[in-house]
Amino acid sequence: MTQPRLDVIGIIVRDMPSALAFYRQLGLDLPAEMDAQGHVDAFLPGGMRLSFDTHAVIRSFRPDFQPAEGHLHKMNLAFLCASPADVDALYARLTEQGAEPGKAPFDAFWGQRYAQVHDPDGNVIDLFAAL
Repeated sequence: MTQPRLDVIGIIVRDMPSALAFYRQLGLDLPAEMDAQGHVDAFLPGGMRLSFDTHAVIRSFRPDFQPAEGHLHKMNLAFLCASPADVDALYARLTEQGAEPGKAPFDAFWGQRYAQVHDPDGNVIDLFAAL
């Protein structure tokens, strides 16, 4: 199995225009037309992405989603895997070793094999690969 690599830092936002306005102030190139999107990717130097998803987008695949209060659980880390099979294998390995399952692997409508687990502090870790 090829090692996954950290590829995306995701932030769940209540209000996309407000969130993007804030990150524009920090120098991210986020054109105004992105304000109307439910999902936005900002490409960072070195190839990393910072993504923003609205509550509605998250609820499209996690209907039970409830926004966290305070500073915990508002961000997630996403690891790009080499293949859909690697998503399944890594999810199985992590959960067998005690990681709390979040969302079992599935073929997402946005073109990825996608799964979620929780780190020891309860933060969401996404595992994904292109279909």
